[in-house]
Amino acid sequence: MRSGSLRWRLFGSYFALLVITLGVGAGVLLAALSARPEPAPIGYQRLVQGARTLLTDMNTRGLDRLTYSALQTHADSYDTRVLVVRWSSRVALFDSAGTIPADTGINLTIEPNYTPSTRTGPPQLADGVFGSLFDPDQTEWLFIGIRTGPVRDLALLLAEERSTRTLQDSLAEFSGSLAGPILQAALFGLGAAFVLAAIISGQLSKQLSALGSAAWGVARGDYSHKVAERGPSEVRAVAKAFNTMMQEVQSTQQAQRDFLANVSHDLKTPLTSIQGYAQAIIDNAIRDPVVAAEVIYSESARLSRMVSELTDLARLEGGRVALSLARVNVTELVGALMQRIEVVARQRQQTLTLEASGAHIVHADGDRLAQVITNLLSNAVKFTPEGGQIVVGLRPLDSGVELSVRDSGVGIAQDELVRVFERFYQVDKARGPQRGLGLGLAISREIVLAHGGRIHALSDGEGHGTTFTVWLPHHPPS
Repeated sequence: MRSGSLRWRLFGSYFALLVITLGVGAGVLLAALSARPEPAPIGYQRLVQGARTLLTDMNTRGLDRLTYSALQTHADSYDTRVLVVRWSSRVALFDSAGTIPADTGINLTIEPNYTPSTRTGPPQLADGVFGSLFDPDQTEWLFIGIRTGPVRDLALLLAEERSTRTLQDSLAEFSGSLAGPILQAALFGLGAAFVLAAIISGQLSKQLSALGSAAWGVARGDYSHKVAERGPSEVRAVAKAFNTMMQEVQSTQQAQRDFLANVSHDLKTPLTSIQGYAQAIIDNAIRDPVVAAEVIYSESARLSRMVSELTDLARLEGGRVALSLARVNVTELVGALMQRIEVVARQRQQTLTLEASGAHIVHADGDRLAQVITNLLSNAVKFTPEGGQIVVGLRPLDSGVELSVRDSGVGIAQDELVRVFERFYQVDKARGPQRGLGLGLAISREIVLAHGGRIHALSDGEGHGTTFTVWLPHHPPS
């Protein structure tokens, strides 16, 4: 793995990020431990241990017969604080520290939900109560109380001052025992971060390497390798976009090859005729020069139309044509154009029908729109056999107008439908020199797109007719 490779950089970035995250988490934890005071249960647990000692030492005398002097002796011996309280009235009867005078009310706060981790020892601990009390100077003390007496109205309290230590201080007592597990956890975390960084960086670099290999393949003209669309959503989006781009490039390359082949053929035919008849005139091999001149004129006019349509198409595709927008009644426009082409339809015994109700208004370039409709009607008449039907429909749709031209003609194969709008592409390639230039639908498509509309073709296959549909908005985009 090269030090400058993307995979290494990704690995280093992810690993550093994970290590920093673990370090920050540990720092935040230590800060929280140092700021948080030691919880009361730790103090309660120490009081439980002291209560065991007190009760074990004095159990032989009986709690009911304990004297204040004995309690004072125990408190002095074990450096602790012992209180005797009348439980029902919360009145202190004895305080080994002398802070609370006898027969003084005392404020006790009981912790009803605390349960020590163990109940082994003297049985009196099973009924122990836990809580806190405050001295007159507001010093807080934690206590464990054992209730005794004939009616259990006396309580023996063993108390310690609320610790000011933090959780970090408490854990420091177990630093030796915790060092090993903490080190193991740290090593495990670093190992997990290493493996996770290697997996993530490997997946990303693998996808990008596949993308790079496919890009080099496209540069060499190889379109057979698709990039797998997996991984994070962003990587999948890039892979999908690349595959789409590759298909578009492949289609464009194929269209360019077809364009060169078609334009070469379409140029070669009239040029051959012009050259042949011109040479015949030069050699005096033509009995009637007028006929030869007519052929030359016809073929040169065909070349002129081809150049004009190519120029027009190039300007449309480049967006260099300014549309003269005006209010156009599509119903009237279609009706007028159908009257012009009806003469040819009658000669072929075809039925031409308009299905429309009311006026359908759009803002469009009337001349360009007429060019599109004329092309669709001409194609429908040309590719519909004698006795066939051609139906033109108009209807409002999605804040616009939909125009459809449906014929009962030869139809179009499914694999050719997507290519009928390409330049020079012709579905019927065997019609001889009288075929069209193959630019009409390409020009129509650009005109429709320039108006902010859409055009598409539908067919159930050869022999089942074709429907061309154009949708135009009422107001094209500026």
